[in-house]
Amino acid sequence: MPPRIQNQLVSGSLLPYLSSSTSSTSSTSSTCISKLSQTCSSRSFSSSPAAQTRLRNEMFAWINGEGAQLKQHTPGRTNYITRLKGNAGNRPFPLNPNFVSEPILSEELRNEIHRRVVDRKQSVRAVSVDLGVDMRRVAAVVRLVELEKRWKQQGKSLALPYARAVHEMVPTTPLRNDLDARPHESINDLPVHRLTDPQIFYPVSESRQFTRVDAGRVFSAAPALPHREVERDVAHPDEAISKITQDPTHIERVGKGDDEQQVLQPADVRIPHPHLVSHERQMKSNPNEFRENMKLYRERLQQEEAIEQERKRLAKERAEQRLVRVQPETSRFEFRIKDVVVSREATGTDGRGARAPGRRYGVPTYDRKKGQIKIPTRVEV
Repeated sequence: MPPRIQNQLVSGSLLPYLSSSTSSTSSTSSTCISKLSQTCSSRSFSSSPAAQTRLRNEMFAWINGEGAQLKQHTPGRTNYITRLKGNAGNRPFPLNPNFVSEPILSEELRNEIHRRVVDRKQSVRAVSVDLGVDMRRVAAVVRLVELEKRWKQQGKSLALPYARAVHEMVPTTPLRNDLDARPHESINDLPVHRLTDPQIFYPVSESRQFTRVDAGRVFSAAPALPHREVERDVAHPDEAISKITQDPTHIERVGKGDDEQQVLQPADVRIPHPHLVSHERQMKSNPNEFRENMKLYRERLQQEEAIEQERKRLAKERAEQRLVRVQPETSRFEFRIKDVVVSREATGTDGRGARAPGRRYGVPTYDRKKGQIKIPTRVEV
């Protein structure tokens, strides 16, 4: 930035325009203007570009040299810097080998998921196991494909060129029909339960068999099971798993009031696909009977789905029985009335229990929002 002009020089240069009545003023102003011209002529201004730094020169040299191969990507291959080093893996950053680029679903696999769930009426659990995709992702794919079809019917434009470019530049999971195909992701990941956060040193005698069920009861501060039940669960592990998965309401609860909680179940029960544990046991016990094992697996899966659908239907019927629908003839609204009981068990000690009735429990309130009508607009007598 050039240096600023001194104040006395500026004031002297403006004197001829302000007052020109006396000769002394004119001589003073001419003297100041001559000094200003001499000062300006002695300055040196350069219009040449600033010198490039060493790192900047190296960057442009790499872009015009080795990095020029990354300007145009090869369809079906990742366009990562690690490809120039001879490493065709899914790690885009050479200096960060811990970062892995996860693959996405291909168009064929996405359409196959939607076809099996919507057209063939297969369960989300069965499709997840057959295609190696997590159940939450299967449900999301079905919703997104239905939304895409709705947009097409409404004539809305889709970002198809962007989707094709993304599928060409990142790793994708293709659709494979063989049973030994590599799954898209792990479908039986078990989330960490909050009861397992603390470390507990629990003394156990050497003659006692300490299982996962016992560990869950220790974390839940529940008493140990009787020996008869332990022996029965060890002798028939598949029945012990199905007993809990088919009827979760019978899980034992410990504690009182707000501290009441379910007893922590073993990992064989809490995983998203507990029936795969029974299938794996069946495969190991009868390795040469593949067809019979698959038949038992399908029957077990259909039984789990049927019981789950029946449980949902009964829960919906119970909710409808507790609900009273009232629709006046002169009104276009339907009033749904449900009897509630406000008690200490529902509201809790602080009066804010999650099971208590009211607008503040799970439903946002708009009392303080601007533009909301807070008085009745019509009164019928």
